[in-house]
Amino acid sequence: MKHSHMKKRKGFTLMETVIAIGVLAVMLTAFMGVFGPATKTIRKAINVQEADRLTSALEKELSTNRPTSGNSGEATTAFHKAYEWIMESHEENNVVFAYQYRGDPNTLRADGTMTPYLEKDGQAGKDFVVQPMFRRRDNAAFVEDMAALEGRVFFVKMTQLVFSNNAGLTLGEAGKITPPPQPANSPTSALTGQGADGYPEAVIPFTADFYEIQTTDVNFLRPGGKFNPASYPIPMFSRNLAVRR
Repeated sequence: MKHSHMKKRKGFTLMETVIAIGVLAVMLTAFMGVFGPATKTIRKAINVQEADRLTSALEKELSTNRPTSGNSGEATTAFHKAYEWIMESHEENNVVFAYQYRGDPNTLRADGTMTPYLEKDGQAGKDFVVQPMFRRRDNAAFVEDMAALEGRVFFVKMTQLVFSNNAGLTLGEAGKITPPPQPANSPTSALTGQGADGYPEAVIPFTADFYEIQTTDVNFLRPGGKFNPASYPIPMFSRNLAVRR
């Protein structure tokens, strides 16, 4: 008796292949629909976190009067320092840089900040501390800190917010701080001092525009370097803040 042997079929038919491709396409579309927005959300969260960190560090620095605030000398109070920084932050030589550097907790400068930790090895939190910092371009410590830089460098332009008729707070003029109008019988209307001493209010509201610099080359950023804040027209983000006496 002869037995017929059926050959086993290998592979997939054209119809099965088409169906499989269709199912895969549907799954891929659904995956991208969920994963795509999630990726954007993660990226946005990181940006918000970075913005919050920079903003908080700026507020802290403006409320701290260091023994030396740059080559221009020591400010009388933290309010005087903030007044000068806001008014002069648009100037090329007085631009305010924001960065982080590895600081040596065992050695402090006269202004209370840590000297840069320059060793190639070392353990964070033990041998060095990653310190957020804001310094003006004319501060010699800025160039020193760049030798132990961690991450990117930003800069900030600050502009006073002024009261406008029936419009609330609006952006003032860069490089100027204008005292709000005072009633004739107001005690503060008799102030005759200059700068922060002549400012009648206890608060200066302002907008801080943060910009990212695409290089960390110290020769580009140092005083006399080719860095020009006017070449950055669009900020990375902006925050409305205030300094108080």
